Amino acid sequence: MRERTQLESGINATRKLERDLDDAVTLAELADEVKDESSIEEARRMIAELIARVKQAELESLLSGEADANDCYLEVHAGQGGTEAQDWAEMMARMYSRWAEKKGYKVEYLEESAGDGAGIKSVTFRITGHNAYGWLKTESGVHRLVRISPYDSNARRHTSFASAWVYPVVDETINIEINEKDCRIDTYRSSGAGGQHVNKTDSAVRITHIPTNIVVQCQNERSQHQNRAKCWDMLRARLYEQELERREAKAAATEAAKTDIGWGHQIRSYVLQPYQLVKDLRTEVETSDTQGVLDGDLDKFMAASLASRIKTASDLTH
Repeated sequence: MRERTQLESGINATRKLERDLDDAVTLAELADEVKDESSIEEARRMIAELIARVKQAELESLLSGEADANDCYLEVHAGQGGTEAQDWAEMMARMYSRWAEKKGYKVEYLEESAGDGAGIKSVTFRITGHNAYGWLKTESGVHRLVRISPYDSNARRHTSFASAWVYPVVDETINIEINEKDCRIDTYRSSGAGGQHVNKTDSAVRITHIPTNIVVQCQNERSQHQNRAKCWDMLRARLYEQELERREAKAAATEAAKTDIGWGHQIRSYVLQPYQLVKDLRTEVETSDTQGVLDGDLDKFMAASLASRIKTASDLTH
């Protein structure tokens, strides 16, 4: 039923575009006959709006993977570099939160590990909304920041790294079997702001899947039971994402995007000094609007990466 609803929505959207285009063309022709400048201008406005809607529809048509329509989990981890990297990780978390909010998605924080002096060591949140995983899946990788450090009294330029990890939420129609004997479950005291509750109870839960060395953790719920349930959901999602990557790697004859992240393999550079530039190193897409990107303007990078992945897979399979 969900697939049917999505297909009907796509068909109806396309038919509406066709109707609106006919209306705009008819208005333009009539206005031209009677030399009505205000109507001609209205037709121009309608067509410009249609172009924007068509471009958005083209982007959404790229989201046709098995799990693209699902919600997703997103993790951000600081790399080497101490406070600098932890501050960059917090900036990245804000960037993705802002992007999700602009899309009308819901953002739910599940776990956050505060930095030593500023920023964060890691954060995990769930993003809920149609096509959340499809949009964000190409963001997995290392992100590099170059700027004048606000933590350096000599105002020197620093390079910092942080990584993003995205995997789909598994719904009840997908069966992922996990042997509890293969897992180690640890409980610990929640950290960060949260009042007396998080300071006095060992409610946070961490599960390690020993065969794959996948680690998930949750601390935002008030009870250990709730955090444990969230962890199992996250582990199922991680294992499912790993299977999707295995299939993609086999079909495309290339490595999956989520292999071990090395600090020499960044996917995007964000340069704030000595010039302003954000450049995706996979697609060569770039912009000088660095503040816009850090405020969540990421669609151009996501669209280019999606188009590139689809083209690569098509070329290799044919």
